[in-house]
Amino acid sequence: MDLKKVGSFLKELRKEKGITQERLGEQFGVSGRTVSRWETGANLPDLDVLVLISDYYGVELRELLDGERKEHSTASFDNDTALKVVDYSNIEKQKLTKRIFYLFAVAMVFFTAYIVIELFAFREGEHAGSFIEAVSGFCLGFSYGALIIGILFSSGLLFKANALKKKFLKKKYGERLYR
Repeated sequence: MDLKKVGSFLKELRKEKGITQERLGEQFGVSGRTVSRWETGANLPDLDVLVLISDYYGVELRELLDGERKEHSTASFDNDTALKVVDYSNIEKQKLTKRIFYLFAVAMVFFTAYIVIELFAFREGEHAGSFIEAVSGFCLGFSYGALIIGILFSSGLLFKANALKKKFLKKKYGERLYR
């Protein structure tokens, strides 16, 4: 899947509709900057938002995933489309996994720094300076925070929280976000 091509197609569809990135962002509950990232192919919307976008523009999901208009067939969701959806989902999972990996790698560095500080800066009966204590505390806090995020991610609670947020926004702003 060519993310740049998909992004260009999203931009083309938005311009055909004659709306700004900010207005489109309001329509789907995201910022104009997020829409810009979609249109450059740097990032793509979640699959559920992509389905809403295809409805909004009146194009098939397959066309969005291909990044171009197609001859309309009688089957709107065929095997080819299903494979593209799976491919899209895998790309999103790979991006998320990569981010979590970097978070854990940085957390590991900070935890190692905490251990080194604890071993060498604090001698028995001695008191280290407040700066050293602050750095040690930051390293431990960051590592602990990354561990919590990892647990929430791997348990699926982050996804549930995101679903609750969408439900709340839908209730608060009505169907306007999901037209």
